[in-house]
Amino acid sequence: MRTGRRPIILGIVGDSAAGKTTLTRGLVNILGPERVTHVCTDDYHKYDRKERAEMGISALHPDCNYVDIMELHMERLHYGQPILKPVYDHSNGTLTRPQYVQPRDFVIVEGLLGYSTPNLRQFYDVKVYLDPPEELRYVWKIRRDTTKRGYTPDQVRAELVRREPDSRDFIRPQRAHADMVVSFYPPEGQSVESVDGTLNVRLTLRPTIPHPDLAYLLENESHPDYGIHLGLGRDSGRPVDILDIDGGVASEHAADLEEAIWQHLPDLRPLRDDQFGDYQGRSGSAHSDPLALTQLLLTYHLLRKYKDLNHLPFATPLEALSRIKRSQQPAMSG
Repeated sequence: MRTGRRPIILGIVGDSAAGKTTLTRGLVNILGPERVTHVCTDDYHKYDRKERAEMGISALHPDCNYVDIMELHMERLHYGQPILKPVYDHSNGTLTRPQYVQPRDFVIVEGLLGYSTPNLRQFYDVKVYLDPPEELRYVWKIRRDTTKRGYTPDQVRAELVRREPDSRDFIRPQRAHADMVVSFYPPEGQSVESVDGTLNVRLTLRPTIPHPDLAYLLENESHPDYGIHLGLGRDSGRPVDILDIDGGVASEHAADLEEAIWQHLPDLRPLRDDQFGDYQGRSGSAHSDPLALTQLLLTYHLLRKYKDLNHLPFATPLEALSRIKRSQQPAMSG
């Protein structure tokens, strides 16, 4: 139910098969489907799959999309107003009946060109860019498009080659506008074809929004096997915090950070591990702690924005973890 205030809008942008839908699915489960409106900007394609092939234009090119209508609809969503959204059916590449969309407390807008203009960028509260290594994205795209969209592996590879100039010119430059860059990547020594559930993640946290205080993680820097590490770095010449989470992080260490985040999400009830952090691997659905922690950190940002907008108190992860540690200490005898 809407509260009468404007919704909080999260942007998730990345190239085709970068993991946008997987990341979104867990966020919807954590926040609650009744509180989230999901919009995919792929629905704003001007041409269907057959027309694009005849014209020799890719879906990544701005000229293939109604970017001006996207801007108008983003403005309406930002102010809590409904839209009549076009619909693109990925299963067969056709444009179908438009859909009436009413914004809820949170709006997740994911797609290819969400940050491509200043007008679009101004309406997001939090902006995320997914940036896996290209060789890993290729594996993901071939797997998805052959199982869900009716392509052959050779067709997908040929399409990736055709799309590369548009990826270079229109998709990857949007990385510069994100508040957080999420990069899943294989552990050292593992190939992208063989790795599955053990992917690491690197979260590049830019100072464009207030990120949670995770300074307590610095205590673990002397323990290289801890699996969760925070450090300072530079990204495109700018100072950033970098949070690395190993794919093989010990479950108890991942649980510590999860619990710290859940402690200051009082509007939400903690979920079981099988309700978020899931992805479709080669052998079916599987769980990833790095993915789950990434989804929880994004939830933190959305709830913080929500509480700021509604002038509600909000605890930090460091305060929450301190409460957890105090509660686990044995009581002193008098």
